[in-house]
Amino acid sequence: MGLFDRMKRVVSANLNDLVSKAEDPEKMLEQAVLEMQEDLVQLKQGVAQAIAAQKRTEKQYNDAQNEINKWQRNAQLALQKGEENLARQALERKKTFTDTSNALKASLDQQTVQVETLKRNLIQLESKISEAKTKKEMLRARITAAKAQEQLQGMVRGMNTSSAMAAFERMEEKVLTQEARAQSAAELAGADLENQFASLEASDVDDELAALKSQMSLPGGSPNQPQLPEQTTPPKSNKNEVVDAELDSLRKQLDQM
Repeated sequence: MGLFDRMKRVVSANLNDLVSKAEDPEKMLEQAVLEMQEDLVQLKQGVAQAIAAQKRTEKQYNDAQNEINKWQRNAQLALQKGEENLARQALERKKTFTDTSNALKASLDQQTVQVETLKRNLIQLESKISEAKTKKEMLRARITAAKAQEQLQGMVRGMNTSSAMAAFERMEEKVLTQEARAQSAAELAGADLENQFASLEASDVDDELAALKSQMSLPGGSPNQPQLPEQTTPPKSNKNEVVDAELDSLRKQLDQM
């Protein structure tokens, strides 16, 4: 391979790459539909011109037929009047219009076929344009979705997920700390309530103890309760007897309760 061939191939490849990158799918679709619509306009104009030519040929053919019929009647009238030479001229004119009519008839048949073909092509082109518009909208929606997905992926790639997750973990730790504080406060409140009830129970015990002291005439008892017999200080030699007597007195008081 020669040097110039290699350079030509490199230049062609670069140009194709630039063209490929420059092609915007959405713009290309829009341009394709516009070109098809321009073709449709031109085809409509061609169909209109063909129909107009067909109408002119048809009129000329009908006029030729009328002339043929007219000269046919003139030839018959001339024969009826005995004017054979005039009748011959009338038939010659009839033949001229007959030839013209035959040519017009062939042209009219050809134009009729052409117009029908153009009409079918017009209908097909309109159908293709409608289909192209539908496809264009579908492809445009797909292009929009693809661009949105591409942007989203770019955003996801650009996000610092590690720092975001670390922030979530910090917030979760704070929530756990607040929950622990709330639970501790609830437990303290419950403990305080239990202490209050314990105080009430202790108060009942103290009252019962005071009542017992009053009944037994112990220090701190109520003066309205029965008093124990006054105790005299016995001599040291009779200490055991005094203790025994005091125990007997205490037993009697307990039996009376």
